[in-house]
Amino acid sequence: MPTPPPSAAALPADDPRTIIADSPMRARQMIAVALCCLLNALDGFDVLAITFAAPGIAQDWAIDPGAIGFIIAIGLAGMVVGSLTLGQLADRIGRRRQILFSLVVMTAGMFASAFAPDIITLSILRALTGLGLGAMLASINAMAAEFANRRRRDLAVSIMAAGYPIGGVVGGWVASHLLRSHGWESIFIFGGIATAATIPLVLALLPESIGWLAASGRADALARINAILRRLGHPEGGQLARTETRAISAAALFGPEFRVTTIALIIMYGAHMMTFYYALGWAPSLVASLGFDQSSASLVSVFMNLGGATGGFVLGFLAPRLGLKPMLLLGMAGAAVAVTAFGAVPAQLLALQIAAVVLGFLSNGSVVGLYALMARAYPTALRAGGTGVVIGFGRIGAAFGPLIAGQLLAWNMGRTVTSAVLALGSLLAAIILATVAIRGVREADVTD
Repeated sequence: MPTPPPSAAALPADDPRTIIADSPMRARQMIAVALCCLLNALDGFDVLAITFAAPGIAQDWAIDPGAIGFIIAIGLAGMVVGSLTLGQLADRIGRRRQILFSLVVMTAGMFASAFAPDIITLSILRALTGLGLGAMLASINAMAAEFANRRRRDLAVSIMAAGYPIGGVVGGWVASHLLRSHGWESIFIFGGIATAATIPLVLALLPESIGWLAASGRADALARINAILRRLGHPEGGQLARTETRAISAAALFGPEFRVTTIALIIMYGAHMMTFYYALGWAPSLVASLGFDQSSASLVSVFMNLGGATGGFVLGFLAPRLGLKPMLLLGMAGAAVAVTAFGAVPAQLLALQIAAVVLGFLSNGSVVGLYALMARAYPTALRAGGTGVVIGFGRIGAAFGPLIAGQLLAWNMGRTVTSAVLALGSLLAAIILATVAIRGVREADVTD
């Protein structure tokens, strides 16, 4: 069994990891976390772009709900491949390089999607975009955790994760306006421009992770770290204490120490994301099927994401005070109830908007909590890889959400029955959290 890495508290006081863990956060660290939030907002917009465009695509190409569900699922499948095949590279080549590579892939996929002539081409391009997204998500989760001090780590990860619904809010607002005068293609063009614009921001404002450099084993690691510490406004480190973190391989994720945690996180994340992506993916189409126009349907997603952003910040604030586990249990069990309720509310726009806010608050608050749990569960040398594996395998479940919903709706099961069936994912996730011992649930479990 590989030797576990020491906690920050066990490192010398002049080790850079101790300096970051114990010192107040500086402005540039907060900017780095905010930039991770912005990058996750791209994820929120990118994933939801197809749902905003779905009613227009269905109308222009005369395709049924099952075909739309397939397109959404293919994009999520691309994320699975990206997380599993490319996500772990961030633990080898660095978080920053991985993020930049991912942004280039995402930009190309978004722009090209606007010019797709048919379902097959669009599906391939959505898979390409998902590939970049999957690779980036593991890196930004690790980055947010590693630029925060020990006291603010959960909050930093929560802020990063809250970027997803913020992207949905902005994207939904932009989409609702674009759809009034332009076709669905304009949504992807806007997404491509927004993604490309973040590349120079990453180059200028997001240094490499100090935790990753410390664990990299590079001869110039301390010199590079000290240059970053100076930029952040911290004193330089005097030494890098020798650790065994580089001896930990990706296979350790399923070894004796991490196996239960990894498998439990995969199932929890996958089950809850199945419910979550059903709600986000099908909300515009469900509302449109009730007789509302495309603009009003997109605005319901905006309300859902407003609730989601609020839920993420609330969980990040309360988790250190009330405990991550009880907050997650409340959020996931509540999300199961809220999804069922969303399928049963009357066809009145105000009622749908209120239900969407509550659903977003509970479901995305739970997603934020799961990201915080991933950051806690793994040490630096496994953090991006572990997050990538959980996201990758977990989003297989996420991909099934829109796909199952599309089939149920195609079979005329209706939104009430469909919502009740898809709500079971969040309920299963809550049961696993309540019954399985998972590393990182308690603050004392955190290794570094």
